[in-house]
Amino acid sequence: MNTVIDPGRWEGSVAAARAQQTQLASRVERQDRLPKDVRWLAGLDVGFEDNGATTRAAAVMLDAKTLQPLAQEIARVPTVMPYIPGLLSFRELPALLAALALLPRTPDLVFVDGHGISHPRRLGVAAHLGVVTNLPSIGVAKSKLVGQFIEPGAEVGAHTPLLDGDEQLGWVLRSKVRCKPLFVAGGHRVSADSALDWVQRTLRGYRLPEPTRLADRLASRRDE
Repeated sequence: MNTVIDPGRWEGSVAAARAQQTQLASRVERQDRLPKDVRWLAGLDVGFEDNGATTRAAAVMLDAKTLQPLAQEIARVPTVMPYIPGLLSFRELPALLAALALLPRTPDLVFVDGHGISHPRRLGVAAHLGVVTNLPSIGVAKSKLVGQFIEPGAEVGAHTPLLDGDEQLGWVLRSKVRCKPLFVAGGHRVSADSALDWVQRTLRGYRLPEPTRLADRLASRRDE
């Protein structure tokens, strides 16, 4: 696994956490720096147990060509902070990093159930994780956090830009008929267009792309 830099810590101050986000966001690379041959994908998601006292993170590794799952891992860690809008990555990251480290090899590209740069300070959980691990990452979110968009068409694959003023943060993608769209954005070392392309190529008839669909299913189970 790549060396992890200091991910930032929750010290009990919202202002300090926001300042850390701004500093980490300055390290985000918005251009493609993917391996020439992407072989291994990972999907990550988080759930909570014990009335929120335990953070449960799921990591799934897939073959990039066949999308067959090759490994899956769960990490449980004590929840380090309360839910605070806009600071979710500090709450989820310790468990996500623990689950990612359990995978048998380093993925070439990580899909995270959450936002990439489509965040008020441009550091959603996918961007935060990408920066601290130096891994290319994509955020696949189920709801909007920031920005404006025109509703995409009803057909699968229809997409419109997610904008904050003149800045494009990502894409709003209709991944399944009669389902709400997804909010797709680069996290780190993945451009908005490549993020969209990778999500589209990993759809298999469900609302979520396979990496985060499998991670979401694993993270929500309580029988592991």
